[in-house]
Amino acid sequence: MPEPVRADLGALAEEHAALAAASPHGRSAHLLLHDGVLRQTVIALTAGSSLDEHNAPVAASIQVLRGRVSLTIAGRQQEVAAGELHGVPQERHGLLAHVDSVVLLTVVTT
Repeated sequence: MPEPVRADLGALAEEHAALAAASPHGRSAHLLLHDGVLRQTVIALTAGSSLDEHNAPVAASIQVLRGRVSLTIAGRQQEVAAGELHGVPQERHGLLAHVDSVVLLTVVTT
């Protein structure tokens, strides 16, 4: 049986926030866990950076590890702050960082 994934989310947030700050696109991502249909990714965005609108997976959530972001859905913004967990709706959506931010994205794919 493979060893379970263990990660220091604080250290990963720090590392990827620094990588995002150094990136011309203002973002950095790291696939932390890929186990069958389950994926977890740490995503760092600098203030004002975004992930363009894209299709929703089967099921997903974001947990904001630091900062403040908004899920953008059909012209609306749903703000999510550090320490909060938010389900991702089953419709096209994007993500906008209001300040330097790091999120843990959990996705179930098919």
